[in-house]
Amino acid sequence: MGTLRGTPLPVELARSELRTFRPQDAARVYAHPRPELSRLVDRGVLHRVAHGYYIVVPQDQVGRPWLPGLEAVAAGIASTIYGADRAVLMGISAARVLGAIPRALATAVVAVPRAHRPIELSDRRATVRFVQRDTDALDAERVDTALGSALVTTPEQTVLDLARRPLLGNAEPEIAAAITALYGRSDPDRLAELAEPQRLVAALRRAEIWAGVRS
Repeated sequence: MGTLRGTPLPVELARSELRTFRPQDAARVYAHPRPELSRLVDRGVLHRVAHGYYIVVPQDQVGRPWLPGLEAVAAGIASTIYGADRAVLMGISAARVLGAIPRALATAVVAVPRAHRPIELSDRRATVRFVQRDTDALDAERVDTALGSALVTTPEQTVLDLARRPLLGNAEPEIAAAITALYGRSDPDRLAELAEPQRLVAALRRAEIWAGVRS
């Protein structure tokens, strides 16, 4: 079991996808993971973000107050459960990562292949919500976050998702402006291509009204 220079954290954990892992993931390096992880939290090497979920603190932040962004945290948690290629930030979380919602939110939304109960974070008043979808069918791209590269729906997919379920994630006041901003960055032909097979034509029409291109 190797460790990174300057930290007691095993390399196997330090290289976790999106820097996030669970105690069961640490069982391959620790016979009794939970006490070891608690010790590393006390030393500031790990950040406990929710019950049963830990994030590796960047080495230049060890010993300092550090709070990873909600959307990156949501991607990390979902990736530990389903794998990094099967967890896609969507809706308000995609809009936030894409810069269409400026203010911090208290709910993150992740598309995943199987249902999962919401997870309440322990380091802030925030919730990660999971939406069961065919993640392979979503139009998504990789975007860098503070924890690493995460899958995020494209502006076009995000426009359709926001218009379809504007109440998802408790950010209703932000939706119209987010759709307008993202529609301006979207390819209209691509929007139409995505809407038809996903049965989101009605959502596209609503988005066009919100964006002011249809009355």
